[in-house]
Amino acid sequence: HVQLVESGGGSVQVGGSLRLSCVASGDTIGRYCMGWFRQAPGKSREGVAAMNRDGTLSHARSLKGRFTISRDNAKSTHYLQMNDLEPEDSAMYYCAANTYGGDWRRVDNVGYWGQGTQVTVS
Repeated sequence: HVQLVESGGGSVQVGGSLRLSCVASGDTIGRYCMGWFRQAPGKSREGVAAMNRDGTLSHARSLKGRFTISRDNAKSTHYLQMNDLEPEDSAMYYCAANTYGGDWRRVDNVGYWGQGTQVTVS
C-alpha cells in the first residue's frame, strides 16, 4: 500500500513563493511517474507537473515556468517549487502517483493520491 503525505501549503502574498513536499511510503520513488495536481473550488482537478521514472520533467504550459518539480530519492520525497504566485494559483494541491501510465495530466491515470495541502494567494 502506498501513502502520500503532502505539506508546505499556506497563505502567501501575490508574487511570493512556496515549496510543497510529498513524502511517499513504500518503494514509490523511481517506480511510478509522480506528479502534482491542483483543484480550485468549482473547477476540475488539473495536472500541474510530473516527473517520470527516468527523471523526465513535465509542467503545465499555463504555468509559464513558475513551478518546478523535483525529487530527493534518499528522502522518498517530491517537491513542487512555486514562484511568482498569483491569486489564480489558489487551490488544494495534491501529490499523485501515476500507476496506469499514459498522459500524466489525466486524473484517471492516478492510482494513489495524497490528502492535499491548501495554497492561498492573496
